Amino acid sequence: MTSALPLLVFSDLDGTLLDHQTYRWEAAQPALHALNTCGAGVVLASSKTAVEIQKLQSEMGLNRWPAIVENGAGVIWASESGAFDTSAYDRLRNLVTSLPAGFDGFGDMTDQDVADVTGLALPDAHNARQRCFSEPGLWRGSDEELQLFLAAAAELGIHARQGGRFLALSFGRTKADAMAEVVAQLAPDTTIALGDAPNDMEMLAAADHGVLVANPSAPPMPQLDTQSNLIRTTEHGPKGWNSATLTLLNDLNLTKGTTAHG
Repeated sequence: MTSALPLLVFSDLDGTLLDHQTYRWEAAQPALHALNTCGAGVVLASSKTAVEIQKLQSEMGLNRWPAIVENGAGVIWASESGAFDTSAYDRLRNLVTSLPAGFDGFGDMTDQDVADVTGLALPDAHNARQRCFSEPGLWRGSDEELQLFLAAAAELGIHARQGGRFLALSFGRTKADAMAEVVAQLAPDTTIALGDAPNDMEMLAAADHGVLVANPSAPPMPQLDTQSNLIRTTEHGPKGWNSATLTLLNDLNLTKGTTAHG
């Protein structure tokens, strides 16, 4: 980077920058353009895989920025491409097979199964199954059985996080952990984080400005109700993302005067 980075935005995808039902992001285009114009960076932070996120980065013009993948379990940098190490995922899958029944992970599903439960096109569902660090899935058992499953997982060092759509299993790294790694490397003046679900909680809390994007389908996050740096949108998904980001850019006096960063 040739100059100080004025702002780094960390954004969840499903239900936040991407519409919960359609997976479209175009409603956020004005804010994305404004961020590019003022020299801000946008780091996508999602449960999605590296393959999925790199495709979205290309569509949104965000290839020069890093991305947080699989709920914080990994960070991919702009220089990375091609094959990724799957050893952590292979180890996780082996441990999951020893847990009580009830969890139906992406590794247990076919591409068509994932397409059916997500609404993704079949090629996108295939990309969602190309995992390196974590395992999302659906819980098929009762609430009581879930507690037994979670306790058994914890004994094996497996952490479970409920996102807006899936229960995600990993070895415990959060989006906030990955966010700290990126911030340490890029040293932005200010950070904004946007999300819609419990797995975004630490990331929103760690940012200078947190935005909880409205999503009626996501579990509530009462832990953040009293957080002073948190704002809540009334509009859903990318519309809420767009409005909140433009408002914060105005508040931060970053709506004019600089050229695209990088």
